Amino acid sequence: MKLRKVTAASAAVLTLALAATACGGDDSSSGSSGSSSKIKIGIKFDQPGLGLKQPDGFSGFDVDVATYVAKQLGYQPDQIEWVETKSADRENALQRGDVKFIAATYSITDKRKAKVDFAGPYLLAHQDLLVKKDSTITKATDLNKKKLCSVTGSTSAQNVKNDFAQDAQLREYGGYSECIAGLQSGAVDAVTTDDSILAGFAAQDKYKGQFKLVGAKLSNENYGIGVKKGDTELLNKINDALKKMESDGAWQQAVEKNFGPAGYQNEPAPQIGNIVK
Repeated sequence: MKLRKVTAASAAVLTLALAATACGGDDSSSGSSGSSSKIKIGIKFDQPGLGLKQPDGFSGFDVDVATYVAKQLGYQPDQIEWVETKSADRENALQRGDVKFIAATYSITDKRKAKVDFAGPYLLAHQDLLVKKDSTITKATDLNKKKLCSVTGSTSAQNVKNDFAQDAQLREYGGYSECIAGLQSGAVDAVTTDDSILAGFAAQDKYKGQFKLVGAKLSNENYGIGVKKGDTELLNKINDALKKMESDGAWQQAVEKNFGPAGYQNEPAPQIGNIVK
């Protein structure tokens, strides 16, 4: 009888221990403030002004937006694990569950919407041209017989040549950092991609005051936050967070902080669900 009582007591202790473990072990759980949970967020690591990994942490507009959204979901900055998500792997990263959501210059397109869901948009960007401060280039047609740079594999420069300046001389470099350096040295006359990306690079300390955006608006790029297909609950929560970020002024502050030095003339915060074609 005595042995039976001890065994029953031990079983009760074990049951309580297992219950406690089940309640506190998941590192991607509710994310309430003060908890030990984490949230994994996908961003770019190599785009100044948007998503940039630095020795002392991460910076950029996408980082600021994602941090704000995470806080509304219940996560403090030290509970965020930033995950590099390259453009070609964004859909797969969400489908695999590598990240909870992605904020990485992720333009909303019908093709992508077939694989993931998008909150937002949270920024309306445009394909634009970056030129030297004293350049006479004011529109895309001015690029005839000029050297136009974009990265290898990008269609931006080819679109300009096809639609606006057939005599433009295309230069493809390995990355936008090389294009910007080429613009500074005079090796190229202009660089083209999304205006937000160009503004981020131009806003770096080593380039401040040297370049300007033309404001050509050659395309519309609706940046959204990608979530796993079918996760409607998370999608709605992120949209609510984005609305609050715009209404309390934090969105505009993030724009000015990350793009201001390049003279970026941003569009107003887009209406959630409104995709500009």
